[in-house]
This record gives sequence, structure tokens and C-alpha cells, in this order.
Amino acid sequence: MEKTKSTKLTNLQVTLLMTIAIIAWAFAFPFIKIGLEELSFINLTIMRFFVVCVVAITIILLQSKKFSKLHKKDIIPIFLLGFFGVMIYHLGLNYGEQYISPGAASLIIATIPLYIVILAVLSLKEKMTAKKATGIIIALCGVLVISIWGKENTTLEINYASGAIAVLIAAIMGAVYTIAGKKLLARYNGLSLTFYAILLGSLGLLPLINQSLFKEVSNMSINAWFAILFLGIFSTIIGYSIWYIVLEIKTASEISVYLYAIPIISTIISYFWFGDQITMFFILGGGLVIIGLILVNIESKKKLEKEN
Repeated sequence: MEKTKSTKLTNLQVTLLMTIAIIAWAFAFPFIKIGLEELSFINLTIMRFFVVCVVAITIILLQSKKFSKLHKKDIIPIFLLGFFGVMIYHLGLNYGEQYISPGAASLIIATIPLYIVILAVLSLKEKMTAKKATGIIIALCGVLVISIWGKENTTLEINYASGAIAVLIAAIMGAVYTIAGKKLLARYNGLSLTFYAILLGSLGLLPLINQSLFKEVSNMSINAWFAILFLGIFSTIIGYSIWYIVLEIKTASEISVYLYAIPIISTIISYFWFGDQITMFFILGGGLVIIGLILVNIESKKKLEKEN
């Protein structure tokens, strides 16, 4: 595949674009909560990706030269990649946000890089350093604290714990998507693979469509419609498009620092919109997650610099 020339962007333009992406991703967690007030977690997933698929197909038709050709032999692998790495991811996240706050969900999702490292060690035989291992342990301890004591009531609630576990599974699926998609990136650019995975993976949602979807959609308020449109257009299409545009000129390690702002913004929004309390255990758990992520990211960046 012939790669397109990298877009030339100034550092200020990169910062502005990433700020837009981070805000779109941070607001996704509260908007999921709003959508869940009127839709089941399954129907919210279906509606979000209905919007995404309509927009994605339109973009592909209008900008076909920017997308890699879809090879017949890759249809099943990309479907599986999209279904497990994208659809199961969002089903888990939406299920979890029925019981945990947007801030807690965003912190657990922020640990995706940890599982990428673990899966890379297991499947790609990459070396596990002491600093990476320490970072992973610290961050996972943070997830444990959030999952058990992150709510205002410190007693363990089954629903809260099941919600946290569902979001944790979603995070692991996000890591699986990254690792499993590496081989396919030899034939597709990142944006093409993302769009194809979404479109093909969405087919796995078809068996989940039932009468409840039409009943819930027919009764949706303007707030719910706005939430779905925001999630589909801004958090998915625009957010991922910006990520891959910036990734053409910057490394993932260079721009990943922006991602640390997502749980902070989501937690603040959750506090003001829904009155979700920020407990000391939540701050402790969140701090451990971010410290662990920084340790892992610094080590990954050092490895990349040595390779270059």
C-alpha cells in the first residue's frame, strides 16, 4: 500500500486538534450516562454505531482515495477485530456505566495501555522490564481501589463491582484490538482499519435488535438524541480521525500524555452534572492509575528512542 504524505501541522495546531479530541472523548463518558437514562445499554450501543456507520460510509464514499482497499481475505479477521475490539468494548462500557460514575469508567478505560503491554509480552514476546511491571502493578491496584471503594458508600455493592468489572473487560478488549490489529496495519492505514472494523463489527449487533429498540427510540427526548449524535459524530468519527491525523506526524508516546486529561475532565463533569461524589478512595485509586500509566509510558518512550 502506498502511504499518503503526512499532513504538515504546527505544534499549536497539533495541540488544538488533540484538545478537541480529548474533550470529545472526555465528554463521551457523561453522555453515555445521559443516553442510558432512556436506552438500554444494548440499544445505546446500537444507536451510537448506527450514527457512526452512516457517517463513516458517507466519508468513505466521498474520500475513497484516502482509504486503503479492503481485501476479501481480511473481511472475517476485520469483522472479528471490530466485533470484539469495538462492539464488545462499547457494550461492556455502556453496561458498566449503569452502575459506576463516568469518572470511574474513564479511569478504568485509561488503563488500556497496561493491557497492551501485558498482551505484547504474552503474544509478541516483548520484554517486561522492572519499571513496566511496577507501573502495571501500581495502576492495577488503583483500579482495584476504584472498583471496591470508589463509591461514596465504602461497602462493596454487587452492582457497582459488576459495573467496574464490565468496564475492565471493555478496557482489555480495547487492548486486544490494538494488538490483534498490528498485522493488519501492514496492509491498511490506521483510519481505514478503524472505519472497516467499525462497519464490519457493527454487523454483530444486528441479532441484538428487537422491539425494545424501536419502542425506546420512539420515546427518546432531545437530550438523548443529542447524546447519541455527540457520541457517534464527535467522540467516535471526529475523535478517531484527529488521532490518526496527528499520529501521522507524532508518535503515540508523544501524544499519549494528552490522554491523562480524559479521566480528570470526565470526573469534573460527572461531579457537576450528576452530583457524583469524589471520595478520598477515588482520588487515591485515580492517582495510582495515573502514576502507573506514567511509569509504563516513560519506559515505552525510552525503548522507542533507543530503537530509533
